[in-house]
Amino acid sequence: MLRVIARAAAPIMRRLFPQVPQDHPAMSAMILSIASNFLGLGNAATPFGIRAMQELDTLNPDKGVATDAMVTFLAINTAGLAILPTSVLALRASTGSNDPAAIVVTTWFASGCATLMAILASKLLSRLPRFRAPAREAPAPPASAPVVEAADPAPAPIRFGGWLAAGYVLAVACGLIVHAVREGTGDLARTVMSFWTIPLLVAGLVLFGWLRGVKVYDALLDGAKDGFQVALRIIPYLMAIVVAVGMFRASGCLELLVRGLSPVTEPFGLPAEAVPLALLRPLSGSGAYGVMSEIVATHGPDSYLGYLASTMQGSTDTTFYILSVYFGAVGIKKSRHAVPAGLLTDFAGIAAAVAVCYVLWGRG
Repeated sequence: MLRVIARAAAPIMRRLFPQVPQDHPAMSAMILSIASNFLGLGNAATPFGIRAMQELDTLNPDKGVATDAMVTFLAINTAGLAILPTSVLALRASTGSNDPAAIVVTTWFASGCATLMAILASKLLSRLPRFRAPAREAPAPPASAPVVEAADPAPAPIRFGGWLAAGYVLAVACGLIVHAVREGTGDLARTVMSFWTIPLLVAGLVLFGWLRGVKVYDALLDGAKDGFQVALRIIPYLMAIVVAVGMFRASGCLELLVRGLSPVTEPFGLPAEAVPLALLRPLSGSGAYGVMSEIVATHGPDSYLGYLASTMQGSTDTTFYILSVYFGAVGIKKSRHAVPAGLLTDFAGIAAAVAVCYVLWGRG
């Protein structure tokens, strides 16, 4: 499946990552990580992102120093572009919103602006003398880097595979019809994307692998072993960023920043109540979600603050968490321009969220 997706997205990926060979495993892993984020499956994107960083590190001539491809990939991840912010929609629905999906388009606009800024910032900052990487020849990828399946014997074709695939499609279609009859068609698209995405992905990928002759369960166990080793490597970095964010909040620095920035942001449509969310979004996903939940519960999901907080939550991702975990997985000590590129991405996403929400809903 990775190879199929990689071939489809190759024209765009070649322009974004000219340093990465088209057939390198890093390309397909990056594509699947970005696609998972796009579908709103952040937890699924993380293991693919770590895998992509490991493969990109095989092309790294300076171990411990981030490459341009790594920085661009992480900057795009911090933008958090998603077609459906499911957690935000669920919270708005649970708090009695008359139109929980009203923030979908505004979130697309804000995260789209953040994605454009991520690409521009990562490309332009890499040209500055301060962040320029030393010119060295990239090492040849190790023997394990190319796709291993090419050397394996061709699997035997699955008997009745076409009939099984047709039966799966028919079962999904029947399920959608039953869902539409029971729940109505008024909000069918959102409910399908919210509740059916993960089951369909899991079942579809298992069926696809089985039809291609893959030993799915054995592959799952191998991936679980690799994932456990990755988890052990990133735990110190993860603990460090969690403790640092907790100290930042408990020390009163966040409250001090809010007091200082509120008079400046208020005239631009960012009220004091939403400033903590803007500051926490790059630091802590759970902390930002808690602030958003409090704003929505206090001021109402269909108020200006409710729309703004919901859009801001879905407009970017947790920059410092992403940088810490992904760089920690491959032992990167020198991040070069990754931090400024990520912060510029966050700023673009928050600014775009404020602008579009102010235009649509004002301060009523």
